[in-house]
Amino acid sequence: MSKRPSEGRSGPSQRSLRVGELVRHALADMLSRGEIHDPVIENHLITVPEVRMSPDMRLATIYVMPLGGKDAQPVLEALERNKKYLRGELSHRVNLKFAPDLRFRIDERFEEAERIEKLLRTPQVQRDLDGAKDGDKDNE
Repeated sequence: MSKRPSEGRSGPSQRSLRVGELVRHALADMLSRGEIHDPVIENHLITVPEVRMSPDMRLATIYVMPLGGKDAQPVLEALERNKKYLRGELSHRVNLKFAPDLRFRIDERFEEAERIEKLLRTPQVQRDLDGAKDGDKDNE
């Protein structure tokens, strides 16, 4: 018995990735055009780096980051306040059978990358990296 191409793979399907990108573009467009009339949202530049769709396409987890990472909590609260409006607008812009429920999260990838970068610059790690380079030279 042969497996279908999607069986045995972990991670999102091509369809959920595609729909997530459509939702991301639509929301980013609404934010950049100032279509969400909320003073907190109007006073911040907000990026939408990723939208993850549930397998049944009924839930969209939207990762956002205000410019510079400032006022993340007020921005999240403002998006939550406008969730109903956003859901309605997204249902018009992205052709889906059901308008997905929206869940907003702060994108913490940049903070995590900065934390790793700082770790890599510590003297202990630099010493270990230098030791590994010396070991490579000995093996040549």
